[in-house]
Amino acid sequence: MKNNHDDFDGFTIKIFLDEGGDYLAHFIELPNVSAFGPTPAQALIELKTAWELMKECYQEDNVPIPKASARELNDLEFNVPVDPQLYQRLSDEAAKAGMSLYALVAQKLAETTRLNTR
Repeated sequence: MKNNHDDFDGFTIKIFLDEGGDYLAHFIELPNVSAFGPTPAQALIELKTAWELMKECYQEDNVPIPKASARELNDLEFNVPVDPQLYQRLSDEAAKAGMSLYALVAQKLAETTRLNTR
């Protein structure tokens, strides 16, 4: 499944396997927006539905829809040249998770940064 970054309005998505054997997908910036599925792709489909419903609730309540921080910062770019084999492994991992390569690398960098600050 191809994931369109705009389906999630620029929010960073984290997907992981929970203790029950299901995949949980959620926005890192809005952890209360989440969904489960038997596969990463299905979890993303469910997350898209949950996000659309959340946006409807915001609109009904006349509350501004949250914006992803990257969008507020004009989608800053960070380019890093990598070995072709590493690029291929990351691309394969992103495809299996139903994520963009950008989202996967951003997630990995965020996790590494959090680990190093503990």
